[in-house]
Amino acid sequence: MKKIIKTVICIAALISAVSCMNNTKTLLPNVSGKAGEVIIVVGKDNWEGNLGNEIGGLLARDCEYLPQREPLYSLVNLSPGAFSDMFKLHRNIVIFNIDSTVVKQGVVYRTDVWAHPQCVIQVNASCADSAIVVLEKNGENITGAIEQAERNRVIANTLLYEESKLGDVVAKMIGGRVHFPVGYNLKKVTDDFIWIADEKQYSTQGVFIYKYPATDEDPFSEENIIARRNVFLKEYVPATAENSYMTTSVFVKPGIKFLKYHNLDFVETRGLWEVYNDYMGGPFVSHSFYSKDGKDIIVLEAWVYAPKYDKRQYLRQTESLLYSFEWDEDGNDGK
Repeated sequence: MKKIIKTVICIAALISAVSCMNNTKTLLPNVSGKAGEVIIVVGKDNWEGNLGNEIGGLLARDCEYLPQREPLYSLVNLSPGAFSDMFKLHRNIVIFNIDSTVVKQGVVYRTDVWAHPQCVIQVNASCADSAIVVLEKNGENITGAIEQAERNRVIANTLLYEESKLGDVVAKMIGGRVHFPVGYNLKKVTDDFIWIADEKQYSTQGVFIYKYPATDEDPFSEENIIARRNVFLKEYVPATAENSYMTTSVFVKPGIKFLKYHNLDFVETRGLWEVYNDYMGGPFVSHSFYSKDGKDIIVLEAWVYAPKYDKRQYLRQTESLLYSFEWDEDGNDGK
């Protein structure tokens, strides 16, 4: 009897396993396309008309705080008839469903429809003018979804090929870690400042992590954030020329935003850096927030130096690392 029960249990377990396998989502191919690229599926007449201008104004507007003009995303237009299976594997797709029979106008956000990890956004509207209204109402959410998808791909790739020892160094100082991919190396570490960078022949992607006591009356004002930044950079980031060091460019006023991501409230600061007494510069973005005990301000900063290349994608990659930050659950020992 025990043998029969055992056999029945095994068969039931096997059936259950097969059933689960049949219900599992089919494995999807990897996405195609370049980072920062978006396919826009809309008819030629609309692409060349007012709707196309609205799409370009939203998704191909100038990327803020770069030394040269670069679009936020690189757009590729396809008519619905040309949107074949090959293009359905692209990483970012925005489809315009413009039809007089559309009843519920709005935006639908989907992931991993034809490939992985994929962002697919569909704009439903009864006519081109209505589609423009939908874009005006949902524009920031659309760009936010694409930006988050781009960011998530960088973080996922980082976790696959992580240089975990660098995260340990960061955790020891601030009680939380930033994840870095292979290629990044530790340049400098003190009690209150860490410099980590991926240095290649013609480009550098760098990250600074630093902290200071939360004693300022308004610690998250643009003036205080930049003043503190300049003190750290002058002390810890010298350049090759005599009496030269990294600082914040005064030619473009930095901008700040108050944001929240994964339950972490922080101030995003964007601007341009330069080297005092030398001819170097580039974009930077930082996240400033309170330490766990509220006694310190912690700053995570991404910056790029790539004089021969466009900066948009370099900065987007490095900035994504800041979003990988997470508090350590076991205190600040970094282990």
